[in-house]
Amino acid sequence: MALFAQTPRKDDTVTTKPEPKGDAMQQSPAPTTVGPVRRVEEPHATMAPGKASESVLSAGLTIEGKIEGSGNVRVAGRFKGTINVKGEFTIDSGESIDGEVRADTVFVGGEVRGQIVASSRVEFKESGTLVGDLKAGSLTVAAGSKMRGKVEFGWKEGEIEDAAPLDGGSPLPRR
Repeated sequence: MALFAQTPRKDDTVTTKPEPKGDAMQQSPAPTTVGPVRRVEEPHATMAPGKASESVLSAGLTIEGKIEGSGNVRVAGRFKGTINVKGEFTIDSGESIDGEVRADTVFVGGEVRGQIVASSRVEFKESGTLVGDLKAGSLTVAAGSKMRGKVEFGWKEGEIEDAAPLDGGSPLPRR
């Protein structure tokens, strides 16, 4: 399928309607068809100047795999796999993540089953749920949110990577 209008090749069929006669000349001209054509519209920019871009996994979608990159990511659907983002990561209320989430900042409004590691902060909304472990520079928890797992927070940015693994090991990083 062509994405843009193309000129016909010698072997393509071009279909046109005959020109109207007499009083019918006041009608608009008939369209000409040249192979399959699909209209491509320009995306609408809704970002404020200077603000990082946001990629969105839309509601109703279920995706399995890996998300990596820089910029902000928002999941308004369901995702299974690993997420590694240099920027903000948001899981909307009523949606779910099954896997590991690594980002600078994580906003939890839905359900995460797995590990969250945030170099800066994690913020739980009222509807946020985590079944798994969490490491973050800082943690904000709204009344009504839920969590089951191990939590480590308050370490400086470089200390988070040096901190003990959530599955065991020495309890504190070396200073």
